[in-house]
Amino acid sequence: MSDTAKTPEGDRIAKVIARAGRASRREAEKLIAEGRVSVNGKVIDSPALNVTGQDRVSVDGKPLDTPEEARIWLFHKPTGLVTTTSDEKGRKTIYDVLPDDLPRVMTIGRLDLNSEGLLLLTNDGAVKRRLELPSTGWLRRYRVRVKGTPDDKALDPLRKGIVADGEKFQPMIVSLDRQTGANAWLTVGLREGKNREIRRAMAEIGLEVNRLIRISYGPFQLGQLKAGEVEELRRKVVRDQLGLETVPGAKPKAKGPAGAKPKGPGGAKKRGPVVRRRRDEGSGR
Repeated sequence: MSDTAKTPEGDRIAKVIARAGRASRREAEKLIAEGRVSVNGKVIDSPALNVTGQDRVSVDGKPLDTPEEARIWLFHKPTGLVTTTSDEKGRKTIYDVLPDDLPRVMTIGRLDLNSEGLLLLTNDGAVKRRLELPSTGWLRRYRVRVKGTPDDKALDPLRKGIVADGEKFQPMIVSLDRQTGANAWLTVGLREGKNREIRRAMAEIGLEVNRLIRISYGPFQLGQLKAGEVEELRRKVVRDQLGLETVPGAKPKAKGPAGAKPKGPGGAKKRGPVVRRRRDEGSGR
């Protein structure tokens, strides 16, 4: 007989917590380290554990929800909102303006306070982690307004890869669209999404960004979505674009009773327009 140990049944506990939308996988590992997760009534202290649908998982004493199918929403983030669940400076966050009828959602990546445009939201921590990984390689496109009168040659350092504040940025796809008075409009594409990457890179070549709008993230487009609006992608689009399979044991999305007030990750009630559903998507460039 072989002494080789069999692979444990089920999935890693952090993945299960992420699938249930309670936290991202990394956040779930932190919850475990803090002693806030229990399995079958016993507190665990290591994420090196597989669980199945027969196990009872609780976070902070509350049973984990049965995972829903992965869902993604498109949100047109306005300027002046922080992409966090709470802010130590008391600034408004996106969760202060999201619609009441959204379930618990997490952002896929971020847009800084003064940036606007397409922000993806999901109920699935595993999807969040997957789409944020550099290896996913999805192109993110931005419309960028800069102060100045650059010519096309001035943008070459960005195309070759530039170093700003000692940090190396990968080559960007940059085109000069038009000059409007003292400002120029550019279209910028990148695959990394480091902190304030475009602003820092532009500053390195002497250009000041005074408006930045994300117009696409991989195949998903901002389109005609107005500032503050949210649209849900059809589940077929999500499955096709991400190559997802139905989660075993996942429940269909709950519509919720009239008057229900779901809460975001920070526990605050969401307020804002109702969610619309987007029927189809462009190819994304």
